[in-house]
Amino acid sequence: MKPIHFIIALMIATGALHADAPYDLLLKGGHVIDPKNHLNTTMDVAMKNGKVARVAPAIDPVEARRSIDVSGFYVTPGLVDIHVHVYAGTGMRGAYSGDNSVYPDGHCSRSGVTTVVDVGSSGWRNFEDFKDRIIDRQRTRILAMLNIVGKGMGGGEIEQNTDDMDAKATAEMAGKYPDTIVGIKTAHYSAPDWIAVDRAVEAGRLANIPVMVDFGTFTDERPFEELVTKRLRPGDMYTHMYLGRVPMLDANGKLRPYLHEARKRGVKFDVGHGGGSFLWKQAVPAIDQGWVPDSISTDLHIGSMNRGMKDMTNVMSKILNRGISLYDVVKMSTWNPAQQIKRLEFGHLSVGAPADVAVLRVDRGEFGFLDVRNGRLEGDKKIAAEMTIYGGRIAWDVNARASLDWTDFYRSRQRRRGRRP
Repeated sequence: MKPIHFIIALMIATGALHADAPYDLLLKGGHVIDPKNHLNTTMDVAMKNGKVARVAPAIDPVEARRSIDVSGFYVTPGLVDIHVHVYAGTGMRGAYSGDNSVYPDGHCSRSGVTTVVDVGSSGWRNFEDFKDRIIDRQRTRILAMLNIVGKGMGGGEIEQNTDDMDAKATAEMAGKYPDTIVGIKTAHYSAPDWIAVDRAVEAGRLANIPVMVDFGTFTDERPFEELVTKRLRPGDMYTHMYLGRVPMLDANGKLRPYLHEARKRGVKFDVGHGGGSFLWKQAVPAIDQGWVPDSISTDLHIGSMNRGMKDMTNVMSKILNRGISLYDVVKMSTWNPAQQIKRLEFGHLSVGAPADVAVLRVDRGEFGFLDVRNGRLEGDKKIAAEMTIYGGRIAWDVNARASLDWTDFYRSRQRRRGRRP
């Protein structure tokens, strides 16, 4: 590099050139995938004051305080994971409102995730503790679906207590925190009746927010087909769509027609991988017959993060390796889930949107992907997060692409202090 070019590059990287530049941060040369805006091409993305400021084919790096070359990578909206459990630190043993949950800042940014939805770990009785303990203290943006059980996912008899399934109180708590509470959840219910589902739907109706269902124990008295074709409303979600117990395929391995009927009604189907809810024997034939997710999510918790699920990009890679395009996989992980939770400010790179960005790479090679019973599927593509930007600030940079070589860094510091290198 010529000396003058080196000096200019150094000044750009350190923010010394044009301190009053129009943009704070510029991503140069990446392949932008932004399904809301139908973008799937090489573009530059500029950010200012925590917002997306401009997306264009060529933005001069001198217009930004910091410019990062992301050529060869994919630039997408920050990923939106609408099924996690992050109500940690309460001390409750064996419960998602306690020891089964994880602190999101230790997991999400490193997989490109900027927004998560905790689904049902808390209910109306303990949501405010969850908000104070976790939501208000973590860097990751945390939204929530309230459990129809007032005490949330406390495990055992707590989650079966129909006396604590209060639709009115749940809806009132949702109305108290509309910026944070985006839905209602019912999960793990084992009785052969519809009380949990019906009261969750009633709470959703009162609060005008969607419902997500983990169907719990499947029984003949409350058939899954009835759940998705009659009980759930348009916009409500069934999670764990590739769970082994879902009656998805007929005796000949063909997708059962009622699933298309449910989707036509407007019911959404979410991956919700988790530690026990994704089987290749369900996913492979279903996806090959066109039964693909509306949204990709992890069901992040201590029982899933070190097993077949691992993280958001790993789950995305599973869908990618079944022949779904990267564009559609990104859509299922950004704009689709944002729409499902009615938070249309997220999941895209429109000017004025929060500057939440994932810089992804797609590695090529020989990879193995486990389901929840340790069944392995071979794939040749694997998505990984190279960089994550949250609110215009770098939250994850695995290869330090936003930084100077250490020799240049210390030389620049010496220059700023008026010393000779």
